[in-house]
Order: sequence, then C-alpha cells, then structure tokens
Amino acid sequence: MAIVDVVKWNANEYLYAWKFPSEELSTWTQLIVAETQEAVLMKEGQACGPFKAGRYTLDTKNLPVLTSFLKIPMGGRTPFTAEVWFVNKMMTLDVKWGTPDPIQLQDPKFNIMLPVRAFGQCGIQINDTLAFLLKLVGTMPVFDRNQLTSYFRGVVLTRTKDLIAKKIIKDGISILEISAHLTEISTALQDQLKVELAEFGVNLVNFFVNSINTPEDDPAVAKLKEALARKAEMGILGFTYQQQRSFDTLEAAAANPGAGQAGVMGAGMGIGMGFGIGGAMGSSMGQMAQNLQLGGTTCPKCGLSNQSVAKFCFSCGNPLAQRTEQPREDSAILVCDKCGTESPEGSKFCPKCGDPFVCCPKCKTDNKEGSLSCRKCGSPMPFKCAKCGTEVAGGAKFCPGCGKQLLQKCTKCDTVLAYGTKFCSECGTPCTTEEDNKHA
Repeated sequence: MAIVDVVKWNANEYLYAWKFPSEELSTWTQLIVAETQEAVLMKEGQACGPFKAGRYTLDTKNLPVLTSFLKIPMGGRTPFTAEVWFVNKMMTLDVKWGTPDPIQLQDPKFNIMLPVRAFGQCGIQINDTLAFLLKLVGTMPVFDRNQLTSYFRGVVLTRTKDLIAKKIIKDGISILEISAHLTEISTALQDQLKVELAEFGVNLVNFFVNSINTPEDDPAVAKLKEALARKAEMGILGFTYQQQRSFDTLEAAAANPGAGQAGVMGAGMGIGMGFGIGGAMGSSMGQMAQNLQLGGTTCPKCGLSNQSVAKFCFSCGNPLAQRTEQPREDSAILVCDKCGTESPEGSKFCPKCGDPFVCCPKCKTDNKEGSLSCRKCGSPMPFKCAKCGTEVAGGAKFCPGCGKQLLQKCTKCDTVLAYGTKFCSECGTPCTTEEDNKHA
C-alpha cells in the first residue's frame, strides 16, 4: 500500500473542482490548501471539512468523524482510505452566455414579427463548498467551466427570454430601441438568477446583457430597415410618401415616348394628380407644367392644344401660327456687371466687353455666370440641369425636363444644400457635383 506524504492542487481558472487521484492516505499525510481553495475529505460517504487555506496533518485529532473507523493500532500509524476534494474559490468574470435561437416577438411600434437575440457575460464564484460538491459535482473526478455553464444555461436563457419579452410587449419598447435599457435588464436578471444559483453554492458576482439585436440577414429586419431609411430620406428632402408616389407618376408620364393625344393626356393626368395632393405639391406641379409648355398653341383646324414650339398640329398636321413675343411696356435698362455698360432689355451680350447677360428674373440685375442667387435682391437664379441641359427655375427641387433631383447633400455632415452649391454652409466642406466627378 502506497503512503501519500503531501496532498495539494495547482488549480487553473477553468476548473472549479478536482479530486486527488489517490485514496490511500496516512494519518500524517500533509494536506496543503492554497488561499483561493478549500478542501473536503470524504470517508465512508461522510464529508469532513471544509479545510480553509493552510497546512494540515491528517490524523485522528483533526479528523473526529473518522474516529470510529480507525481502531486498529499499527505501530503508531493508522492507514486509511479517503477521498480529498479541492474546490477553486477564485472569481471568474468572463463566463459567456447567449441565446442559441432567436426569439420571435412582435414589435409594438411597427407591429411586425422580428427575431430577437441576446448575448452577454457574467461572473461567478463558489461560495458554499459543501453545497457545491454535494449538489453539483457528486462523484465526478473533475468539474470545469463548460459543465457549470451547461447546467445553468437553461435557467439563464429562460429568465432572459421572459424578461426581454415583457420589456418589449408589456412596456411597449421597440426592438430597435431596447438597447437603451440594457443596464436595467441586466440588473433585473442578476437579481433573479442570483437566488437560483445560491441554492447550489454558486454566487453570481455580476451579470451583463451586452447586446440585444436582430439578425441582419433576416428578411423582415432588412425590409424594416429599408423602409426606415426611405422615411428618413423623405423627411430630409421635405416631402411625404404620397408626394413621392405622385412624383414617380408624373415622371413616368413625362417620359412616355408615345406621340399623339395620349402622350399629352398622360402628362396632364400626372400633373392633375400633383394638384390633388395639396398646396405645396400643386405649386410644384404647376411650375413643372409651365416649364413643359403644354397647351401653348391651339390648332385652328381641329382645336387641339399643342406645345408652343410646335410648327404643325400633332393630330391633323395643320400648320400652326407661331407666337411672337410682345414688347414689354416696362422695358428696363441692363447694366453689365463687368464693365458697367448699359444695354436695352433683351440683349444677350454686353456690346462693349462681350460678357453674357445673366439677368435676375425678378429685378433684371446682371449677375456673374453660375451665380446661385441675385447679388441685388437675393432671389434664386435659374440654372441648367447637369443631366439634360434644361433651364430650371431657381429653388426648384426637380428638373422639369428629366425629373432629376436637384438637391444635394454635404459629403461630410449630410446637410441638404441647393444644387450647384460649392461649399457646405454648415461645415465648409467643398461640394462635388456629377459634372465634377466626370472630370475627375
């Protein structure tokens, strides 16, 4: 029979309990327990201990429970068999947990079913050695972190799913906004789980919910995020979903290549829908109709309306009388902004320096080419669409020729700016246009 002189354990952070491999001990065997450990002796199914940190000599004086089994004297040494268990009392603060399958919950704000997942970590410590050994470890030679987490995974996931569901459904918190309540949820879960784990001698030091989210590849999540992005974009540009639909209808009608009355009627229907939305929308559609110049010339033969630039009626082919611009009675004098030379209204270029006249439509003041606003009255200046070349009235949001959106965003701070702005009014960042990108 082998005699064991020293019994000790060099523990690692992943093991919570370990049984000394030999069961043949003498009454003078030295038991060494480290500061972060406790030891328990098992003899004939009875527990003796726990032994705190220190050195112990195993004899009948410090093992009173074994007295009835040690009655045969053997020259001052009484051999006996016993099991020695060591329990690791260190705190482990990086125990991970998570829901393996998403929870299907109805979002109270958007009323759609979304999958919800939760992840986090917790810290545990063995605080009752006997309860831990008798209720969890039993006769297993080793008990590690994986076994502990698998034992308590069920209760952790049940309590976590139940509390998250109550927060979302009963408290009316949207799944997309629940991240603001992580601290509150973590505290409530720790209070519930701490009581249940204490029964097994395990102390829940802390419990954290690090993330409550939805899978990015789920179709319902992707559809919701796309809808929210479109809503935010329309809010920035200043129009509603109904207005967006009307813009789409008008753009499709204006782009219809079919000739004849059907084409004009289609565009007219699109304009009519725009007038039905409201004052602001109707004004925009009226401006677009004016730029399209529909109904400019009436055919004297069939009575149908044609564009003002048409030379022949699109229905019967009858020649159309061309409109002539009547001279304005209140004609103004144009002053060149470059050399100061005066010219009659209607002049295209300065007769002295050849600089083109870029007149304000409101006050007729000459401005530099590319000006966004009049230097005198501040009114928006007309400009040409970079896509189709159509002249657009200042302040317009969409091109009347091709329907292109004329607002632009700052690449740095996302501030909405007028088309053609060179620098952001908020952060000063240089703004790039499609024309700049083509030359880059």
